[in-house]
Amino acid sequence: MEKFKTHWKKLQQAGLLKVGLFFALIGPGIITSNVDNDAGGITTYSLAGAHYGLSLIWILIPVTAALIIIQEICARMGVVSGKGLSDLIRERFGAKITFYLMIILLLANLGNTLCEFAGIAASMEIFGVSKYASVPAGAFFVWWLIVKGNYKSVEKAFLLACVFYLSYIISGFLINPDWPAIGVASITPSLSFDLGMLTMAIGIIGTTIAPWMQFYLQSSIVDKGLKAESYKYARMDVIFGSITVNVVAFFIIMLCAVTLFQNGYTIQTAKDAALALAPLAGSYASILFAFGLLNASLFAASILPLSTAYTVCEAFGWESSLNSKFTEAPQFYGLYSLMIFLGAGIILLPNVPLIKIMFYSQVINGILLPFVLIFMLILINDKRIMGNYVNGRLMNIFAWITVVILIGLSLAMVISSFL
Repeated sequence: MEKFKTHWKKLQQAGLLKVGLFFALIGPGIITSNVDNDAGGITTYSLAGAHYGLSLIWILIPVTAALIIIQEICARMGVVSGKGLSDLIRERFGAKITFYLMIILLLANLGNTLCEFAGIAASMEIFGVSKYASVPAGAFFVWWLIVKGNYKSVEKAFLLACVFYLSYIISGFLINPDWPAIGVASITPSLSFDLGMLTMAIGIIGTTIAPWMQFYLQSSIVDKGLKAESYKYARMDVIFGSITVNVVAFFIIMLCAVTLFQNGYTIQTAKDAALALAPLAGSYASILFAFGLLNASLFAASILPLSTAYTVCEAFGWESSLNSKFTEAPQFYGLYSLMIFLGAGIILLPNVPLIKIMFYSQVINGILLPFVLIFMLILINDKRIMGNYVNGRLMNIFAWITVVILIGLSLAMVISSFL
């Protein structure tokens, strides 16, 4: 009996050690996935629920599987190579291809950053705060957070921001929906050949798997210092993050479907959704929705410029780490500051064509994604880089099928955007 108790105690200690190790090593996967529920993502999910009810909610299941496959590849390359994705692309494909890739990514990320500051402005206007006060304050906060912090402090702040996505889940429960009906819709594929519905389906997929995510995830894994021996924890981090981001997306679509769609409300933005929820779901649900939009916009306004700074600096061999001081990494912090300045500054200008900016940034994302995914699959199968961590045959089959589907959807997104 005494031996059993001793053995059981050892098992408990080993289990606690593994749990503690997991929480020490998680971060990049959860942060990267959750920040994709940004102002543009929340708007897309809100429109999907408000315009098409529960018809498109089933898409989140295959999207989750695709996101896990793509993000796992990035995590594996990061822990094994110790280099960011743009660094590996430059070494494998040359400076010329990398240069053009960086220009396209920079333009797309700038457009996305503008959307995040627009989200800050829209969410605070719901609470009666002018954009001329909220946008500069938000810009200073995200700039100060990155420039004055280090990797550990920044990661803690980002993980805290992830917690506030619970506001959408709480809002979903506040309306007491018909859970059996929602469960059936979630596992029953339903898609017509209506151009608007097809475009919305493509938009849901496109907003969930964006090019910048792959660069940021791998760079943050490298900056965190994770190695090959931490791979299983990095993989768990990615899987957990990919699931949680789509759980939040599920609740946003469901919330708008069972309130706005069923009552015939039409919306154009996430701000409209938050305001329309008040008479239908109560003021608490409306406030939580608006707060979620603010949190998501601030979160993404930090990450997207940071992702750009990581990516560009790695591509050109410049110092790129949150653990470096401004004087040690002037290009890294300078580019981050420039993205914040431009993103916030342009939003404060009168008559900004925000719809066009959002439109073209999504088109650029759609064009860029196929190239990034192909580069990733070539790199993950290069034994000189990955050694024994290259894809197996089954993983390659799943990965290439996923990539081919995403390439087709990206082309469809670009075409349907112009139509």
